[in-house]
Parts: sequence; structure tokens; C-alpha cells
Amino acid sequence: MPRCDRREFLRNAALATGAIALSDPLIRLARAADDPAQMAIARWDQAALADADLTAAATRLTEAAMSSIGGMTRFVSKGDVVWIKPNIGWNRRPELAANTNPDVVGTLVRLCVEAGAKTVKVGDHPCHPAKQAYRTSGIAAATKAGGGQVVYLDERRFRDMELGGDRLETWPVYTEIAEADLVINVPVVKHHGLTNASLAMKNYMGTIGGQRTAWHQHMDPCLVDITRFMRPRLTVIDAVRVLDAHGPQGGDPGDVTVHGIVAAGTDIVALDAFGSTLLGHDPTAISTLNAAVAAGLGTIDYASLAPVDRVLS
Repeated sequence: MPRCDRREFLRNAALATGAIALSDPLIRLARAADDPAQMAIARWDQAALADADLTAAATRLTEAAMSSIGGMTRFVSKGDVVWIKPNIGWNRRPELAANTNPDVVGTLVRLCVEAGAKTVKVGDHPCHPAKQAYRTSGIAAATKAGGGQVVYLDERRFRDMELGGDRLETWPVYTEIAEADLVINVPVVKHHGLTNASLAMKNYMGTIGGQRTAWHQHMDPCLVDITRFMRPRLTVIDAVRVLDAHGPQGGDPGDVTVHGIVAAGTDIVALDAFGSTLLGHDPTAISTLNAAVAAGLGTIDYASLAPVDRVLS
């Protein structure tokens, strides 16, 4: 199979545009004070959350989080091909929080189109049949409404790529995702029986082919390797609804808590650390996050990024 080095591709793109976020937290924190925020948290007023229209709230929260880190034009240039990578792993309704909120996804699609993207593709490599999961999750309809293209991943379009990782030298990655100008990682915050928390780094498993269950024995280094390969520039965390137990696919409404939160930023580790707190975890106790920090992928101490914190109602 042909091999493609995404790292070299994005390194050249970064030199040309200066748009890629720095991976070293100390360097990032030394940036000029007038630079855009590296992280933002948009929350719905808890006093009004019970009566909120969650469709409208999810839209506004996503817009607020993105505007607080400089807007989508900070990341998308005219003519770009963008791949939005939600979690669409399961044939579950939005109310069950097993998949990314469709209104968060649809809003991001629209913002990319408005920023001048040539094409905005949305797709995942689900565990349940793709057409069922895309439809039941509401993400197919939301993508089309936002002006995006729904993509069902074709098994023939995965190619062995040079990850160059400590655990994974090569692994099949979906070609169109690897070749996109920008990949926006959009996980839902949820419990996971193996890793305790399923967040943005875990969400990259939907970009790969091959025997994904083989990763389960070495999950931490595998997630570090795929994250390093993907060179994340923008992560958006959906915590409108959070699956607190029986993840990753859930199925019981009693396991879901409405938080009314969307967070966005350039440091994937910081975003995952924040998301893990919503599940009641100490981020420093999560082995995947510690492995990511050791690899220089970001900081667990998300508060050190001075995130913009907005409350909406």
C-alpha cells in the first residue's frame, strides 16, 4: 500500500501559514498577550438550564466558544477542505449522549462554510452500521443543514501511513482525513469502560482502520502516537449532555447529565483534562493524559492557559 507522511505535510503547511498551534506549553504561554485565547469554555447559566432549548443552546454555546478563541477564520482559510470528526460511533439518539451533539456539529459546519471553506466533510468510523448511526444521531441531517458533506468511510480508502510513533510505526489512516487542510476534533464527553474517559484523543480512533481492538492492550501509547501524527490545531469538546456511566455506547437516559457546556481550543490535552473533570476525574490520575504530557502534546493544567469562561442564558 502507498504511504503518506502527514507530519511532513502539516509541517510544511504550518511554515507557510503560521496557523498551527505550538505543542510546547512553555512556548505557548510565552506568546504575546494580544494573541487570541488558546482555550474557551462556554456554559449555559445553570439556573436557566432546566428550561433551556438545548438545540438553540448548543448552537449558541458553540458560536460563543469559537468566537472567544478568535473565530473560525483563525483556523479556516478560503478554499480549505475541512474534515469535522465527531463521535458517531453508535446508533443512539442525541438524548443518550453516546455521540457528539448534532447541533454542535452543524454549527461548526456552518462556521467553516462562512469562513470560506471549499468543502466541509463530516465522518467517522463507527462501531454500529454507519448509515444508522449517522441518521439516528442527528448528525447527518445537521451536517446537510449546515452546508456540509456527509461521508461514509470507505474501507478501501484507508492507507498505511507513517505514524513514526513509539508504539506504532505505521497504521492505516483514512486518506481524506489525512489530506484535509484542517481536521476539527469534536468529541462528546463520556465515560469509557477501558479508559475511564472518552474524549478528543480517544476520538481519533475513528480516523483509523485495521484491527482497532489491538490498541486496547496498549491504549495510552497508541493514542499518543495517533494524536502526534494528527497534529491537532482545533479541538471542540461537546459537554451539552455528558454520558456519566456505561460508556462508550450508553443507552440509559439515567446515565446522562445535562451540563450545557462547549469548550474549544488549540491544546488537545488541556481540553481533555477539562472534559475529564466533568466526569468527576482528577486529570492528573488519567494515564492517557500523563502520557500525552510526557510526549509534549500539551498541558493537563488547563487553567494555566487562562481560558475565557463565558456564561450564556
